[in-house]
Order: sequence, then C-alpha cells, then structure tokens
Amino acid sequence: MAATKRGIVLMNLGSPDSTKVKDVRRYLNEFLMDERVIDMPYLSRLLLVRGIIVPFRAPKSAHAYSTIWTKEGSPLMVISKQLQDALQKQVTEPVTLAMRYGAPAPWTAYDELLEKMPDMEEVVLVPLYPHYAMSSYETAVEYAKEAHVKGKYKFKLTVIPPYYDNQLYLDALADSMKPYLQQPYDQLLFSYHGVPERHIHKGDITGNHCLKVNNCCEVSSEAHKYCYRHQCLVTTKKVAEILNIPKEKYNFSFQSRLGRDPWLQPYTAQRLAELPGEGVKKLLVACPAFVSDCLETLEEIAEQGKETFMQAGGESFTMIPCLNIHPMWVKAIASWIKG
Repeated sequence: MAATKRGIVLMNLGSPDSTKVKDVRRYLNEFLMDERVIDMPYLSRLLLVRGIIVPFRAPKSAHAYSTIWTKEGSPLMVISKQLQDALQKQVTEPVTLAMRYGAPAPWTAYDELLEKMPDMEEVVLVPLYPHYAMSSYETAVEYAKEAHVKGKYKFKLTVIPPYYDNQLYLDALADSMKPYLQQPYDQLLFSYHGVPERHIHKGDITGNHCLKVNNCCEVSSEAHKYCYRHQCLVTTKKVAEILNIPKEKYNFSFQSRLGRDPWLQPYTAQRLAELPGEGVKKLLVACPAFVSDCLETLEEIAEQGKETFMQAGGESFTMIPCLNIHPMWVKAIASWIKG
C-alpha cells in the first residue's frame, strides 16, 4: 500500500515584521481584533482595540520588542524556523511554517507545500500550543481550517490535538528543565499565559463545572477537554512528578493579564512581588504554555519579572528557556507525525 503523500505545517502565534511602531501597531490590530482573543461584538471590539488599546500599547510594545530582537529578527520567528529545520532532518515529509497573526499565513504554507508536492493528499497541522484555549490553540486551528476551506484545497487537513498530558511532551519539557534544578532554589514557579475567566466559562461544554464546582480542575469532567486551567494544572503536576519536585517547592500562576476583568489567578506579576516576603529568595520560573521563547518569556518574565522579584527582596531569579529546539521535543513532534 502506497504511503500517503503528506506535508507538515508548524503553526505558531506570529510576530511583528519589525520593532517599528507601525509594524507593531499592525500586528496588534490583527491580534486583538481576533474575536477569540477579545470576545466582544465587532463594533465594541473595534472601538476598544483601535481607539484605546493599540494607540496606547503599540509604542510600549515596540520598545519591549526592541529589547529582545535579534540580528535575525523576532526570537519567536527565528526559533520557529530552527524548529522547522530540526524537524525536517527527522521526517521525510516537507515541513513549513504558518503563523496565526502576520506572515506566513496558512494559505502561504499550503501553497509552498503544493509547489514541492503537487499531488499532496494530506497536511498535518501541528499547533505549537500544548494546551487548549480559545485565544491560542482554537483560534490557530480554526484559522488554518478556514484557509483550507476558502482555498478549496483538495488535500485532507489533519490536526494534532492538544498535548499537555502527552508523555513525550512531558518528558521533553522535564528534561529541558532538569539542568536548572541542579542549582539551589526555593521554588519553581510554572507561569502560564493567562486567559479571562469568561473564556473558561465559555469553553465549559457542560455549562456547570468550570470555576463553579469546588476543586473543579481535580473533579473529573467532560469540560476538561477544553479547559485551559485544568490542562495547565495537569502539565504542572506531571512535570513536577517526573522531576521529583516536592509539593512545597513548586507552584503555578498566570501572566499577561489584559484589562480589568477577572483573569485566571494567581497573577504572576503579583506573586513575583509577594514571594520574597514569603521566604522565597531563589526563584526558578518556567513558562510551559509557550514552546518557543518570545516577548512573553524573554521580556515579560526574564526582564520585567526578574526586576519585580529582585526589587521585592529576591536574591536570584532564573527563567528556564522554553522547549525551543530541544532534541526530545523535536523527536516528540516527529513521532506524532509518524503516528
């Protein structure tokens, strides 16, 4: 039986084309106008994003990007391309990149694969988001599906499901963190990208479980299939178990809050200011919601977060890099593709 002619698309968040304010403004407009990121009626979202948030935020974000930008460009884009190259060495199928925001778009990726393989029968989409959230995994997948339908492509589109509890992912994540645990530390903080609580409620397919039942993430429910908070807690506990970290030496929090509505708690920024007063002087921080280092890890945590912690009385602060191109991570993706 002949093997299916397949192509692979790695899909990440995306990045501005440069650190110029106009490029960051364009990127933020596309990102924040996504109805799965800011889930408001279109006109209200338009007024909020283009009238208030972006004009205020674009110059600040441009400055933040300038502190992490490399000679090759955006760290997220550079690392994504490195991952593409590393994966290509392990699989026979052609591998390309797509981004949810900015370039390259999914249809660009599809067309690139078709140029290499005009009779391609299937594309395997690998969302570079371990956990399901409407503002990350869901929006990326739906965007790729929409491009597939609109382009009337004949090939089948297959999507890799969230892998927050996949053993290969967990082992790779644990192995990438292991060297940093050799140094003295008081606590390891797992900092995940935050989402508004209303997103958790919207994703609750039972309608009466998430953030309503006591210890909702611990009580078995169909809702967990789409519950970002539950999935983050699972990753935290399983990685801590693999690394044999005592319960008193690790915790979790949520970063990148936007707006005044309640988001998942505890908030990372708040915890970083509080921990030294609680006796945590030597801190390690990991960011498992991201597989590629980006603005939220390199600037928000490694720069701003460190400053907050040290000014509050901390003695040492280490951000553990994301998986990036860790060999076990590359092998994990290759194994999912090979099935």
